[in-house]
Amino acid sequence: MPSGSARGTGGTYVTAPTRRTVVGGAMAAGTIGLTAPVTVAHAASGAAPDTARQTSSDADPWTTVLDDADMVWQKMPTTWYEGPYLGNARLGSGIYADPDTPGAVRFNIQHTEVQDHRPEFGSLFGLARLPIGHFTLEPAGTIKAVDWRLRLRDAELTGTITTDRGTLTLRALVHNSRSVMAVEVTPTPGETGFRWVFHPAEAISPRVAFKPVPDGYTGNPPATVEDHHGMRAAVQPLLAGGQHVTAWRERTRSRRRTLYVTVAHSHPRTTARDRALKAVRAASALPYGALAATHRTWWHAYYRKSFLSLPDARLQRFYWIQLYKVASAARADAPVMATCGPWLEPTPWPATWWNLNVQLEYWLIHGSNHLELDAVTRALGEFRENLSNQLHAPYRKDSAGIPRTTDMRLVNGASVTNGGFAVGIPGQDPPTPEVGNLTWALHNVWLSYRHTMDTAILRDVVFPLLRKAVAYYLHFLTPGSDGKLHLPATFSPEYGVNAPDCNYDLMLLRWGCATLLDSAKILGVDDPSAPRWREVLTKLTPYPVDENGFMIGAGVPFAKSHRHYSHMLAVYPLYEVTWEDPDQRELIETSLNHWVGFEGALQGYTFTGAASMSAQMGRGEDALKYLGELMTRFIQPNTLYKESGPVIETPLSAAQSLHDMVCQSWGGVIRVFPALPAAWRELMVHDFRTQGAFLLSAAREGGVTRWVRLRSEAGAPCVVRHSLPGSIEVHDERGRRLPYEHVGAGTIRIALGRRHEAVITARGDHPDMTVRPVEPNEAAPRWGLPAS
Repeated sequence: MPSGSARGTGGTYVTAPTRRTVVGGAMAAGTIGLTAPVTVAHAASGAAPDTARQTSSDADPWTTVLDDADMVWQKMPTTWYEGPYLGNARLGSGIYADPDTPGAVRFNIQHTEVQDHRPEFGSLFGLARLPIGHFTLEPAGTIKAVDWRLRLRDAELTGTITTDRGTLTLRALVHNSRSVMAVEVTPTPGETGFRWVFHPAEAISPRVAFKPVPDGYTGNPPATVEDHHGMRAAVQPLLAGGQHVTAWRERTRSRRRTLYVTVAHSHPRTTARDRALKAVRAASALPYGALAATHRTWWHAYYRKSFLSLPDARLQRFYWIQLYKVASAARADAPVMATCGPWLEPTPWPATWWNLNVQLEYWLIHGSNHLELDAVTRALGEFRENLSNQLHAPYRKDSAGIPRTTDMRLVNGASVTNGGFAVGIPGQDPPTPEVGNLTWALHNVWLSYRHTMDTAILRDVVFPLLRKAVAYYLHFLTPGSDGKLHLPATFSPEYGVNAPDCNYDLMLLRWGCATLLDSAKILGVDDPSAPRWREVLTKLTPYPVDENGFMIGAGVPFAKSHRHYSHMLAVYPLYEVTWEDPDQRELIETSLNHWVGFEGALQGYTFTGAASMSAQMGRGEDALKYLGELMTRFIQPNTLYKESGPVIETPLSAAQSLHDMVCQSWGGVIRVFPALPAAWRELMVHDFRTQGAFLLSAAREGGVTRWVRLRSEAGAPCVVRHSLPGSIEVHDERGRRLPYEHVGAGTIRIALGRRHEAVITARGDHPDMTVRPVEPNEAAPRWGLPAS
């Protein structure tokens, strides 16, 4: 077995220079420096009390924090924003009181692959996601009480519904790999008459309730419900060809009745019916418990890829719920998340948005060590040819772009009919959709490369697509009388006016050229465009600024309340203008204060962006303040979020803001605990993934960093700002001293080879490196709808 960390069924293999890193239990005895298995003792079943975490020396830390983060409902949720939700990145269900059937509970059935296929109406109508329908659970009696728990660790809803005739005990899951929802209900004698009813939805874009409907756009024909030897199928034909089918079956074993549901989609062929029936037939042959066993195995392994515990109980629970949510909504082989994930509710945004939403949705997968959820890298590579078709015909040969909205195949209807195009042309008026969205999306892919150091990502996706995205800009760059290169008017996301030298585009163009040059060097590519990229970096006009900081563009000040921070991308997330440059500090601070100082149009991700920028500035108190504003103003009881309709990116980006407070790794430096508020005197992080493909574990105790461990997966240069006070020692995984070089205040460079570890401690200190939850500073209510 290689040195360092490796997990197996017998325990967790860990090492440390002075004392072993123990996961959960007491420190193992033995000779210092030898790798040995440490048994993980599991916590007893059942959750900790609602108001505070309880830990013990033999409790598994993941079980402890996940049980503590379970959402609970002791009041009936009445909307999507209050209720539990289940999903596997394709099939999704939200559960709450049915607004149309009094006394019933709605289980929505939606699927990320179900969409219209009429490109002549664009991605907001003709290529939009389509609603499927919902089941109602209709008790025999009148509901008097509910007691539900969404068990995060198992990704399963459990609990009871109490009526005036008895009790329904339920368990529900959307299976991780089968894409089947199973709901087991065990009634007491008075409730044996409960029933399930399916309600097909009208197959029409949800946007029709919010925006003017294009001429000629109508809903698809109604679904037809068929019987198939004990199974039922609602077959929804589509005007563009193909179909989507909801199939279900109820089976009774003893007193337990289990509903099995699946959805299949096909276009242009009509094969969905057969696939849906086959899936239900196979799943219904298994009792609920057998399905749950394989489902739980995946989820238990998923959570153990990283660990974070902090003393703010409400935020810690929120964080682990976001890890549940993102795995319910994202997988590498699934469609890129639409604005509301797999759960489609009434919304003006029934597609995938690329001018901010997608980017924010996926940021947290890197630090939390969940690259298995990276659909962006896969989709941009798979559908790269469509990205040239989004441009006006003269530019398709050498350029690419992505419009504001697309369907799952990255198509916008405007680009494929009548010679139209979906990405704006610089200099065009009136305002047109943004030019820089593909470049920004590729920054996410570049982050996946940097966090894995997998050159295949760089070679196959980042470099070829970024080359085309930058080439589009190069068609329009022109020299000015000042000797600088300038862009004609382009559009900063949703600000409302075109602006020459728009900061959104200048910032992305500068990052793109620098990244292309770095990538070409890494890949050994002698690209003929490299001199032009260097010229852009040398001659590109400076970012327009005024007394209030970054402007929208030349001649266009930031002069009204606006939720987007696209005019500040160079600060975050590009980290091209940083607080570590003293000459930039006034500009960053002025811009941030001016942006958040306009009330009126600020939204949730305004505050996650402000929190992450504050974290770059090392201001943990400010970062926590902005997250507090988010929680108070915008986050719903079940941690969801809305702007006219459900949008998923903001809570997920808040988890990234927490990451930015705990660890930053931009610019080739790993910064440990760079922006913690003073109240967070205790903190534990384990296997946090950083740029350079390092796994970071570290602990803060009594307001002081006690130890830092880094494991290299790629042998990349290791520079770490460790945050330990005073003199330090560095050891390898065998306890041997490692040489290091001071390269700045509290910053060292370590020669760390691939699959090797470095542990940093205060000189002469022998810390207990047990990975365990920290105690909360104070009690906090659970998420959901607890009784009080």
